[in-house]
Amino acid sequence: YMNTETMTPSPHSFHIPVMGLAFTVDSPVKVARFGISSVMSIIEDRLLEMMRNHYYSVLGEPYRPIKSDEPEYRARRITDYLNLVNRIVERQVASMKASDFTPGSDLVRYFELLPDDNEARQQYERMLQTDNELEKHFLQRLLKKQLMPGCLDVNIMTKVDKNNSDANGNPIEDGSDAVAALRGYANSDLKNSSVIFSAGMNPRVFNYLEKTTAFEARAWGLFDKKVVIKVSDYRSALIQGKLLAKKGIWVSEFRIESGLNCGGHAFATDGYLLGPILEEFKTKRVELSETLHGLYQTALENKGKKTFKQPHPIRITVQGGIGTNEEDAFLRQYYQADSTGWGTPFLLCPEATTVDHETLGLLAAADQSQLVLSKNSPLGIRFHYLKGTSSAKEKLNRIMAGKPGSPCTEKHLATNTEFTSEPICTASHKYQRLKIEQLKALNLPGDEYERQVEEVLAKECLCVGLSNAASINYGKTMVDNLHSVTICPGPNIAYFNKVVTLKEMTDHIYGRVNLLEGVHRPHMFINELTLYINYLREQVELAGHDEKKVTANAKFAANLLEGIAYYRSISDQIEHTSVFLHELQEGEAAIDRLVGVSAD
Repeated sequence: YMNTETMTPSPHSFHIPVMGLAFTVDSPVKVARFGISSVMSIIEDRLLEMMRNHYYSVLGEPYRPIKSDEPEYRARRITDYLNLVNRIVERQVASMKASDFTPGSDLVRYFELLPDDNEARQQYERMLQTDNELEKHFLQRLLKKQLMPGCLDVNIMTKVDKNNSDANGNPIEDGSDAVAALRGYANSDLKNSSVIFSAGMNPRVFNYLEKTTAFEARAWGLFDKKVVIKVSDYRSALIQGKLLAKKGIWVSEFRIESGLNCGGHAFATDGYLLGPILEEFKTKRVELSETLHGLYQTALENKGKKTFKQPHPIRITVQGGIGTNEEDAFLRQYYQADSTGWGTPFLLCPEATTVDHETLGLLAAADQSQLVLSKNSPLGIRFHYLKGTSSAKEKLNRIMAGKPGSPCTEKHLATNTEFTSEPICTASHKYQRLKIEQLKALNLPGDEYERQVEEVLAKECLCVGLSNAASINYGKTMVDNLHSVTICPGPNIAYFNKVVTLKEMTDHIYGRVNLLEGVHRPHMFINELTLYINYLREQVELAGHDEKKVTANAKFAANLLEGIAYYRSISDQIEHTSVFLHELQEGEAAIDRLVGVSAD
């Protein structure tokens, strides 16, 4: 990250991406004072209201609820929570600056967490080693001036954008869930901060960006609030970047995430692998910047606003399945990534994320058999899922009791109008009862009926399930009588098997320790390839003799094979080259068996 006041690099080369709803909801309170950037989800306002209650009491300040019958309650809850977190981090940093270099203090921890090649870290080491008291005091003052908190970033999943109405049933202008969340962020005090949009384009969210001045540049490269787009390929980045540039909105970062080797919702590409995607960003980086700048300039001119001769900086970052220092360094050096996202491994670091004790144990013990690319999300998007959670048990108990589905208290994912005029959630009691009644009436063959019923029953309440870890950890109630936890780690969690400290996790990222000592783990590129081959196998089974699907699968397979050929061409850059090449060959053979296409 860049400090927008000074344009100096942030001290860390990694960030913690958004995870679920609760898991990173207060990560900045935990890690920002150490210079580590993290991302809070702001889509679940009831969770944020609960967190307001908790942190006002931590600060010893009076808490005044913002009730759901108040005007603009959703945006106001979000604004106030973000301001509260910002205030806490500012106090933490001020306290560090006023403290001494006492062993074990936050001030000392700040410098001990930094990468070895960081200039401030090297000055800190010199300060420790010098016997000259005058030099020591000089270095200590210099070091305190360099304290730089991590960015307090937010995530809005653009597909979570339910319409909202007033008391008379009239739609509220700019009142949908995602737009209200964006307004809540725009109105906050956060600076040197970004909103990360995930899950694709949402025209009304992008239109609202154009209405507010919060995202305008104060000078070249200087933004209080930046726009970041999470993408899975170059084409998506170009389309969304151009759309926003035409509105006079600059995208300051494209955050590339593996389509399948990630946590939470998974957006599979058409067989395009992460390496070739990163290569395209690397080779077209200047072209992307210049293309967007031309459109951006024209839009600013048309609006009568200040223009800029040079494109603002665009950061290219990458996340999804990174597990070793070697992989991290390769992504930053070979592909020139500005930062890497380490998500799933941090779920096992209570000093950085918020996961309840029971779920922590499940994560530490999880192997590949407990991790599934499920159909559990009510959004109809594939969803990485950990088996055996309290939510999974609760769901099964409801099914066994003859009352499948969940009470739908939040309604953020209520989008289905198959049986009702008012949208309902496919994880709700109401939808699942109506859908199963419909399936019974269709007199389907036994196997097909069972398959479709299983798909209906898989859907799970995410609004509450992904929030409850915070409710449990802080002894608060988010929704009465609903306490079960859902968690959605990436497949990478199978290789991390113990709860760790922030120092241990950071030292692992920077290669000072190895948390995977003795663990057999294929390279992240191989893990992603395997996930795509498994996905292709599923698609081939579903296709049967459907000609269109068979053709689509052949194209998908051909793209995978092109990716394998690319990996062969850079294999000498990869650690353990011979093993890497052997695993590529095995992947190629598996694809050939599935669809009978060759590398030619």
